[in-house]
Amino acid sequence: MPRSQPLTPVRRFVQVLLVALACLLAAPAVSVAQAPSVLVTRVDGTITPVVADHLKEGLRLAERERHAAYVIEMDTPGGLLQSTREIVQDFLASDVPVVAYVTPSGARAASAGAYIAMSAHVAAMAPGTHIGAGTPVTGQGEEASDKVVNDAVAFAVSIAEQRGRSTDFARDMVREGAAVSDREAVRTDVVDLVAPSREALLAELDGRRVVVGPEGSEHEVVLHTAGARTVEHDLGFFGEVRQLLASPELAFLFLSIGTLAVIYELANPGMGFAGAIGVVLLVLGFVALSVLPFHVGGLLLLFLAAALFAAEVLTPGVGVFAAGGTVALVFSGILLFRGELGVDPAVLWPTAVVVGGGSVLAGRLAWRARRAPATTGHEGLLGREAVVRRMDGDTGQVLLEGAWWTVRGRAAPVTAGQHVRVVAIDGLELIVDSAQARDGPHTEQEDGS
Repeated sequence: MPRSQPLTPVRRFVQVLLVALACLLAAPAVSVAQAPSVLVTRVDGTITPVVADHLKEGLRLAERERHAAYVIEMDTPGGLLQSTREIVQDFLASDVPVVAYVTPSGARAASAGAYIAMSAHVAAMAPGTHIGAGTPVTGQGEEASDKVVNDAVAFAVSIAEQRGRSTDFARDMVREGAAVSDREAVRTDVVDLVAPSREALLAELDGRRVVVGPEGSEHEVVLHTAGARTVEHDLGFFGEVRQLLASPELAFLFLSIGTLAVIYELANPGMGFAGAIGVVLLVLGFVALSVLPFHVGGLLLLFLAAALFAAEVLTPGVGVFAAGGTVALVFSGILLFRGELGVDPAVLWPTAVVVGGGSVLAGRLAWRARRAPATTGHEGLLGREAVVRRMDGDTGQVLLEGAWWTVRGRAAPVTAGQHVRVVAIDGLELIVDSAQARDGPHTEQEDGS
């Protein structure tokens, strides 16, 4: 049998190259065989700038990680129109298929939620849900002006036209506040389908063709979502805190009460409890302002109210400063937030009255504290009674406030076991008299000094 020839360096290199090429050719097949994935997030409650930032981050994440779709499960009563516009703009320009899913049963996509659902590439609803009621309102819950309503109508109709949805419903949900159930929404081309669960939704979406991308660079993609792996995209702890604080009422309460607590602590220093609570409330209030759109004029009025309350606490009078601060605080609450935001009058007026009255009370308490006699230090020992325990010549020793003090009699030497009362202080010695004597402390101080 002929002996096998040893591999030359050239042959060995060729073999290695062929193996590497085979691995490269096999890699796409392996990746295709892997199950697709979808990114899923949950939107509950009011649409705020926090939600808008979260959904924008989700779009970037879905594109970067090449998810087959970005599914937003929602149940919302509405929210800020400006935040809604930002979300809609992101969805209309998204390169990743966006699926809005109103769920669970009993949920709603009302007002801002309706705009968002209609702007998605695919809009779906669970059985027993509804969508619509998109009439804009002011921060006080009143219907917005005709100018604002007309603008919202044009916004809703443009979304419907771009996504091929019912423009009649888009117009009616803004002008008339129309809302429809899941079945009616599918029948009138408001949404695309009804699915009882997330798994059923992904199965229904499989094979559906959607057009994605910004205007001018649109392209069609086919959804592959059957059996897809779901990846959750949550707000996280700090996001939940910011969303909780995204309330005009909470921001106004925190700033108002926090300011009063800090002013009182500065006027009447004590354990620091009021000051600590006030600083915490102020920090939370400014965090809320960082989330919400606000007017500088309203913030300046808030600072003016704080200055007037400080004047009332530091120089208490008949309450003129407190009244002025209360008026400034009311106008601050009215003007502080922009757009459809506003502080609910049920919160605004009681808060202003309580903070104004609190400043008057804090001023009176601080004034009394400044005029009260000292209760700490050596002066706090005046008038205290004790029993002489030990003698050392003409002086004795008593136990007061947990410490031993040297005492001597004002008119006569003290004796062991004598019950004495402190009437004056001479350096580190206490001047005492018999406890049966009832001379006033002021006279005794003069006599013993």
